[in-house]
Amino acid sequence: MMTNMKHKFVENIPDNLEDSIIYISLVYGTVVHKCCCGCGNEVVTPLSPKDWKLLFDGESISLFPSIGNWSFDCRSHYWIKDNKVVWCKRWFNVGRFQDYLRKRRQFNKKRI
Repeated sequence: MMTNMKHKFVENIPDNLEDSIIYISLVYGTVVHKCCCGCGNEVVTPLSPKDWKLLFDGESISLFPSIGNWSFDCRSHYWIKDNKVVWCKRWFNVGRFQDYLRKRRQFNKKRI
């Protein structure tokens, strides 16, 4: 299990991801990394008002909200705060449903 990450700003996400590296493409509004549990799965977090937000303080990055990999066998659930992995409880279907409802509420707020 990973506890610390490094970040790289790139235009295009590389074909071969390195462990413990978060690749950030602002051009494509996408952040990609290998799952922090070590399973090797690729985690894609799109940046948008309905999905994830990226904070960069000049030295480290944070992603919000948490990353819940419910479609992976590992079912890992963690935050990335200041380039550190903060582990959470495993993500279950109720969490997935709550995420869906949160996105739906956010999207509906902006409709006229």
